Amino acid sequence: MMLRDAVNDYIAWRRAHGAKFDSGARLLYLFLEHVDGSIGCDTVVQADVLDFLAGRGPLTRYRANKYGALAGFYRYAISRGYLTRSPLPARNSEPRRSRSVPSYVYSRNELQRLFDAIGISRRGSHQIDADTLRTLPLLLYGAGQRFGEARRPTLGDVDLPDALLTIRDTKFYKTRLVPVCPKLADALGAHAAKRAERPFPKGTASTFLANRDGAPLAERTTRTAFAKLLKVAGIGLPGDGRRAPCLHSLRHAAAVHRLESRYRQGADVQRLLPALSIWLGHTKLDGTRVYLSMTPELPRQASVRFDAYVNEGDNHE
Repeated sequence: MMLRDAVNDYIAWRRAHGAKFDSGARLLYLFLEHVDGSIGCDTVVQADVLDFLAGRGPLTRYRANKYGALAGFYRYAISRGYLTRSPLPARNSEPRRSRSVPSYVYSRNELQRLFDAIGISRRGSHQIDADTLRTLPLLLYGAGQRFGEARRPTLGDVDLPDALLTIRDTKFYKTRLVPVCPKLADALGAHAAKRAERPFPKGTASTFLANRDGAPLAERTTRTAFAKLLKVAGIGLPGDGRRAPCLHSLRHAAAVHRLESRYRQGADVQRLLPALSIWLGHTKLDGTRVYLSMTPELPRQASVRFDAYVNEGDNHE
């Protein structure tokens, strides 16, 4: 069977079983371009796969993602009799990345600088205006959303009277409801009033966040606009080994700042993790627990509590 046909069959099979499989499909299509998809499934040799996996840059998680996409495809292809043996190298022979780079978490001061710089950064813009660029990070930080979740909701998904957001088609192919605080609800209401002045290409199915012409926000254009905002705000690549700040860093800040605030109030943050996990839309608690290690305030607050406990004990003696 032709490799391209087998890949298309596999992608269709994954989606028929409920998976979005968008990123996996993109990687497999890149593989087809790399080896020429018109060849037979059994023509690909390990050297072809290794060259595709290696790429042209330093070792990153991208290699592991490519390996995972190919591994799933070749298991499927062998089960269907398209070939008898996978050309993939053994998984235990794959190079391992060094320890993952810590994610960036905006400080509260940096968040203020970001919002203060929005008007300047949007001067002369043709697609994304200042109001939209202000509402997007509010959703990422104030509602803990992923970028894709924030730009997809329609007008009907934003329930302003009940201060409730419906998040559909999430990373894990689920839908969840996210309540918003009164302050964020007011900000969303103000944006909705301005959004009403723009076109609605699909009526109530039009996106809540949109370009000046009413079209949905494009990922590339939005990331470019945010990169310019970071530059205007004076927030650049940190020199402490963390990743570069980006849109997704707002979601990290949302989780970390909430843990810090509750810890200062005396709450047991471990017991708060399940609720935070649901709010963030995680399927496993491990994905939420990582924020404990990203919260430098917790050790400091623990020290303050311990000192207070010791001093209080001394006062009672």
